[in-house]
Amino acid sequence: MTVDVGDPAPDFTLRDQNNQEVSLTSYRSHKAVLLVFYPLAFTGTCQGELGALQSSLDDFRNDRVEVLTVSVDSPYAHKVWADREGYTFPMLSDFWPHGAVASAYGVLNTARGYADRGTFLIDPDGVIAFTEHVSAGRSRDIEVWRSAIAAL
Repeated sequence: MTVDVGDPAPDFTLRDQNNQEVSLTSYRSHKAVLLVFYPLAFTGTCQGELGALQSSLDDFRNDRVEVLTVSVDSPYAHKVWADREGYTFPMLSDFWPHGAVASAYGVLNTARGYADRGTFLIDPDGVIAFTEHVSAGRSRDIEVWRSAIAAL
């Protein structure tokens, strides 16, 4: 299954790096959500993307939009990585059922057992406003995300 622009965003509740539940619906009607799937913690391309996101976090997390990142790693792996790298955004665990949220968004790489690099901008009404899906080996350009947010 894949989601496209104009589709309702599949809802979810996942645990962050502090083992706290985060629900997509908690942002409904007051903030857009930039949902960023990445393959695995502690990997070079993922670290580069999330480092760029952290460096420009005010562009992606403010009074209009929240950023949520998701991988199949456990909350405990996310905690260690967030502390080591200084990530302050929510890092959500799609660990169990393994990859269920990535699958709902159409970015689970079932052959590898992790999410491809999928990015979704969900408007405050819970509708997909932007999608991007690239393979795990390619890096994304966060300027594209800025443009998508500006177009909301």
